[in-house]
Order: sequence, then structure tokens, then C-alpha cells
Amino acid sequence: MRVVVVGAGLGGLAATCHLAGRGHEVVVVERDAVPGGRAGVLERDGFRFDTGPTVLTMAGILADTFAAAGADIADHVRLARVDPLYRACYPDGSTIRVRAGRDAMRTELREVCGPSEAAGFDRFCDWLTALYELEMPRFIDRDYDSPLDLARPLRPAIDLVRLGAFRKLANVVAGHFADERLRKLFSFQSMYAGLSPFAALAVYCVITYMDTVEGVWFPDGGMHAVPAGLASAAEKAGATFRYAEPVERIEHGRGTPLRVRLASGERIDADAVVANPDVPEVYRHLVPDVESPRVVRRGHYSPSCLVWLAGVRGAPPADAAHHNIHFGDAWRSSFDELLDEGVAMRDPSMLVTVPTTGDPSLAPEGCSSLYVLEPVPNLDGRVDWARDGGRLTQRLQERVASLGYPTDVVVDDVVDPVEWERRGMARGTPFALSHRFFQTGPFRPRNHEPKVPGLVLVGSGTVPGVGVPMVLLSGRLAADRVERVGRR
Repeated sequence: MRVVVVGAGLGGLAATCHLAGRGHEVVVVERDAVPGGRAGVLERDGFRFDTGPTVLTMAGILADTFAAAGADIADHVRLARVDPLYRACYPDGSTIRVRAGRDAMRTELREVCGPSEAAGFDRFCDWLTALYELEMPRFIDRDYDSPLDLARPLRPAIDLVRLGAFRKLANVVAGHFADERLRKLFSFQSMYAGLSPFAALAVYCVITYMDTVEGVWFPDGGMHAVPAGLASAAEKAGATFRYAEPVERIEHGRGTPLRVRLASGERIDADAVVANPDVPEVYRHLVPDVESPRVVRRGHYSPSCLVWLAGVRGAPPADAAHHNIHFGDAWRSSFDELLDEGVAMRDPSMLVTVPTTGDPSLAPEGCSSLYVLEPVPNLDGRVDWARDGGRLTQRLQERVASLGYPTDVVVDDVVDPVEWERRGMARGTPFALSHRFFQTGPFRPRNHEPKVPGLVLVGSGTVPGVGVPMVLLSGRLAADRVERVGRR
């Protein structure tokens, strides 16, 4: 089959690796000059910034994606384990380091929080592992054609109920830990799914498993090394890449071949098309004559984020880690403000990533690079970014300075929800539809469009969902779907 992949984001690249590795003719058309999509790169004045995800988990899934193209991950990307995974900082001045490896973390918790909390951690890890082993093959790493597929076979669904996976996430975490700091530390991951831990189901603790148990990794040269390596592996497997080639439309119709029309006017015939842009953008711009699914039009989208990329003179605090989570004092009320009221959190938590702690080559000598992220409402919220964006950015920068990070700026860049939308992300969020129950699995937008035979979707807006591991899995599921389309 001849497959055209529109977009060289992580999902499109994963689909390309699987399809090329299976012997299909694959042409990847990318509007930018480099691969990566949301996992992009910004280079200025000797600084190199990742512009998208900064936390890499489930390295085995990435290795499998390279293997699908007949490649060894070690020949394309060098990964180093991040330890500690996070430095968690609390308003009372205390710090907990999330250590790589269960033994090391148990020791950390025994010393900082006491033996009962260390024992709770062991029980929690056992529960997380059981959840993951049940959930991943049967509910996450699979495609759906109908909600009835959730109960086929029925036994795993029953086992999830018995495991407590449909209880509230915050309650399950609280059942293992009495220390409020640990309750925050092991439940904040629900935000990756666009949910409050007080509203999310415990099934989403699988995200906590991915970092707490499996660990966090960082590639030499930054996260952009991942899409660059996948593109290289796919090319060696026979795929063709065409960069700086915006796609204008996917042409289709009864009795006419499927074609991808470029902005230049050139048309590329295809047996199937894999579309990697944000799902609403696919319907809005690539197939505007096809009505998008109801969940795309009326669904609940995840919160967005305010990101400050800063190249600064000086070094971070001596105790700073690669990833630093600074928790606000207000916890539950902050989620209410963000998710229910649609306003900026009065006392936000934020992530400060300092990639130069592990790879000094990402900044000039004597300098550091900072990636600062604060959750904020998406464009469905009540923030007027034209009026309040500058004030919120200044507040974020002042807090970074108050925490001891260097802020003598050489070069910087700010990305807010308005900019995310300009980059093609619906509602101004890079996190797509939230993972409410009825927007997950068979209720999430399907990875194919029946009205356009041969059109397959890939990325965070379709199954299985948001996050680097999930998007890589979506590439394999898309490749499988392409082959099923081709057999009809």
C-alpha cells in the first residue's frame, strides 16, 4: 500500500515506523522544516529548548517503536535515567525526592516521612503494578469499534472493579498514605489526563505507574532527539520525508482516488492517509466537508498551560533536580478554580525543568536553560489573555525568581493558550480532549473516519490518548487500522 502520513509528530512518526517496517510505501509530508510536531525544538543564541513534552516515561514503548522499523533504539537515541525523577517542594519548606527504583524511594520515604509511609509506598506500588498489568494490554493498547468492546472479554472489566479502579483516584491514594505531601505527589499525575484527582477515577493511576514505577528518562541532546531519531529510523526503513510542505486538503469522494493536496498545488495519490494534526484541525482544515464527531465539537477539553522557556546566566540552586515540582498551598480549591471556574489558580503548582542539570550542552558555558510550566484554563475559560496574559506571565517569572532559580535572562519565549491555538491546537490546549470516562477508550474519537475510507487518525486526540507513551501506541494502532482498511 501507498500511505501518506500528514505530519511528522510523534504519532505520525510512530505510524511511519510501523508501516515502513511492514513493507508499505510511506511518504511523510510535514509543514515544518524538522520532525517533531509538538515535540519541537527552539535554538537561539547557543541555547537549545524542547518546546513540547519534557518528561519521558515507558522507554520500552519507545524502543518497540524503533524495533518496528527494524532499528535499535541505541543507534538513534541515547537515554539516561533521571534520578531523582522529581524534586517535590512544598510550601512548608520540606522537600521529597522521588527516587529511581523502589528500594531507593522506600529509603527516601522512611527517612523523610517515616516507616509507615514507606510501607504504604510498597503497598501502593504493588497495587499500581497490578493495575498496569491488567489495564495496559486489555484497555489501553488496543483499538475500539464500539463501547461494547469494553466488555469483550468481560473478565478483565470485572477484575478492574475488584481492584478498585473505578473509585476516586484521590481516595485510593489517600488509602495508602496519611502524609498530605505524598497524597499530592502521587495524585498530581491526573492533570496529565486533564482531570482533578478528586474527580478522576483510579484507573488513571496508570499514569502514576508510568513514572513512579517505570522511571523517567532523558535523551542526550534533549527530547527533540526522540522525533529526530524516529525519523532517521523510518527513513532507513524506506520511508520518504518531505519537509516544509504544508498540506492544504485531503481530497476524497466516491469514484475518485484518495489524494493529499499540498499548498503548492501538487497532489499525492494514496491508498490510505494517516493524519497527525490535532483531530479538530483535521476536520476543520483537511476534510472540511465532513462533520466532525460530536465529542470533537462539544467535548470537554483539557486545561492548557503557560510555558516560559528561559535561557539564563548562572546555575540553578544546588539542590535543584532535572524536574522540580513546586506545590502550592491551596490544593483542592486550585483544581476548582482551574477546571470548574475556568480562572487562573490563585496559588498554582508548577513544574520547573532544568535540562542543563543533565546535559550542559543545551546552554552556553555558565548558563542554564529553564522550562517552566503552570497549568492554566484553555480558551473555553474566563481568562482574557490579551488583557491578563502579561500579568500572569510576570507572576510566574517572579515566583521562579523567589524560588532561587537564576533569572538573568539572555533569551526567552512565552507560550500561552492563544499561541497554542495558533499552532493548531484546539481550544488552545496541547493536551487535547480530557480523559473523562466518556471521552476515553471507545468514547474517544475513533482513529478512522468512515465517511472517508482510508483516512486514519493518529495522536493524542484519538485512542489511546495523551502523553508520549500513549501517542507512540496510537501510531501502532493507526498502522494496524491502515492494514485493516487496505484489506476491505
